[in-house]
Amino acid sequence: MTWIEIILVVAVLAIAWLILYLRGVFEPKVKYCSDYRILLDDPNFLPLFVGFSQSLLTQAHISGFWSQPDQIYAVRIAAIRQAQHIIQFETFFMTPGTRANEFADALIERAIAGVRVEVLADHSGTLKMSSSYWKQLREAGIEIRFFHPPRLRMPLQYLNRTHRKLLIIDGTVAFTGGMGVSDDFDGNPKIGDRAPWFDCEIRLENNIVPVLVGIFRRHWLYEGGKATGGYFPPEQPSIEAKPMLVVPHDADSKISSINALIWFSLQAAQQRIWIASPYFILDLNTRTALIRAKKRGVDVRVVTTSARNDKHSVYYAVRERYRYFLPTGIEIYEYQPSMIHAKLMLVDQDWISFGSANFDPRSFYHNDELNLAWFDPDLASIVEKLLLDAFEKSKRIEWSSWRNRPWWQKLIGRCSLLLRWQL
Repeated sequence: MTWIEIILVVAVLAIAWLILYLRGVFEPKVKYCSDYRILLDDPNFLPLFVGFSQSLLTQAHISGFWSQPDQIYAVRIAAIRQAQHIIQFETFFMTPGTRANEFADALIERAIAGVRVEVLADHSGTLKMSSSYWKQLREAGIEIRFFHPPRLRMPLQYLNRTHRKLLIIDGTVAFTGGMGVSDDFDGNPKIGDRAPWFDCEIRLENNIVPVLVGIFRRHWLYEGGKATGGYFPPEQPSIEAKPMLVVPHDADSKISSINALIWFSLQAAQQRIWIASPYFILDLNTRTALIRAKKRGVDVRVVTTSARNDKHSVYYAVRERYRYFLPTGIEIYEYQPSMIHAKLMLVDQDWISFGSANFDPRSFYHNDELNLAWFDPDLASIVEKLLLDAFEKSKRIEWSSWRNRPWWQKLIGRCSLLLRWQL
């Protein structure tokens, strides 16, 4: 290697270090220490949780829950076609294809019919979409804003993304979950999928919808959108609703609401913690809480991605962290039919956490995320069956086989963990 090559390598490493430094990667994170556990059945659990995680407590009626991409797309399109006043949509991930075209056709039809349509898309997550795609939407009267487009005055801002997925129709119905707009969710043969991706979506009504409209508007105004008089629906007939916590995390916050949500839930567990997450790289707080839960007899199971993964470096990084869990008896499963993309947690009998956030540093600290948390005996039985099916379709990882994995997998995993804040 010549001196010039050595200088170039050193310069690249120095720039990489400087970027991480400016991003605050080396800043000490908040460490949660407590000699007292607040349990789920404690009457103070919800009030303490609201304050600790900076959540919003509201009422919600759940009018639908789906775990198959074709069902999710169908209910989204049907809702869009029924819109009469305003459609508000925020997403992270879009790619060209049948699903994106179907989505555009539905929005354009409503826009031409006089419905106001507001689309907020993350710039980084929609890079594959052509300018002609956005042009046809704008020509139909659809207003489009991009979250954190490249800005010379704030170049590192581009690394912070909105990872939220939110569709609101006429201020009365909202859909949220983990799924973007892409044919990949129907199964991607390039990564070995044999089935559609495992993901979830929920449909909400009642008081929670105006709260979600406000969360959407926060980003909309931030990126230069105009908050018009909008549509405020008349008072809706009384329908069965239950308390629900909305956990919106902004990357600018020094304390992660998502990290607080997960940790507070884990420390409360007495019977079980079942988790589904594609990118499972816990920080010290949540990792310690999960291990302590297992040591006190909690049934801890995690289903995560297999080699059928859209980010292979993340897959090997996730596998490196198994070293903390497998010796304790925590059960780790790798989903075999396809990519797993659901972000779902069931604690004890009926405490559910669900939304856009993965169990990794990027979701905890560098993305704007949107999760929900609530007690729900009825939906808990559905989530339980869903997770049991996922465990059944997965390969359980054994300590002996994991230790004997190829050396190159170890190398990729350890190198990828060095960049875990940006994966």
